[in-house]
Amino acid sequence: MNDQTLVTDKWRAAYAARRLAEFTSRCRERGLAITPQRVAVMRVLVASGDHPRAETVFAKLRKEYPNISLATVHRTLETLCAIGEARKVTPLHDSARYDGNTAPHHHLVCVRCRKIRDIDVPEFNDLLHGRQSLGEFQLLGCAVEVQALCGECRRAANSGVRTPNSRGQTHNLKQRITREGETLWRKH
Repeated sequence: MNDQTLVTDKWRAAYAARRLAEFTSRCRERGLAITPQRVAVMRVLVASGDHPRAETVFAKLRKEYPNISLATVHRTLETLCAIGEARKVTPLHDSARYDGNTAPHHHLVCVRCRKIRDIDVPEFNDLLHGRQSLGEFQLLGCAVEVQALCGECRRAANSGVRTPNSRGQTHNLKQRITREGETLWRKH
């Protein structure tokens, strides 16, 4: 298991350029209209390594397209997901996040601040090893979400600093507890 890596900014930039260069032809093949707003949403999405929410994409586009609406961004993101140009990444109990990286990969999610990073761990690709189904479910694919504590949240926990979670609430993470071999953080 020594091949696991975070997807680098250099890789993402090359991937984004390649995806954008092919985007209009893939839209034409699928009968999808090519609008400046659709291309702009795709550009923001593939350039982003943080799996943005629709609101974040909207905020980045407002400078360039002041008349774009949040509803348009939501519809565009959902359309991109429906045609396979994006993936929806929604950690449990969190709002929808979007990923322009449709190449096979997995996610590392900070359990505190909900930061998401793409990871490449080849062994994860073989988890289902040739299985076609599980019970009555036909298998379509596998994406692993690894739960972790990012460096910033870990440093804050060790120093007793209060850090914001994904909803902007702050908690002191200094106190650690262990249950059945798991390390948990007690909020206080």
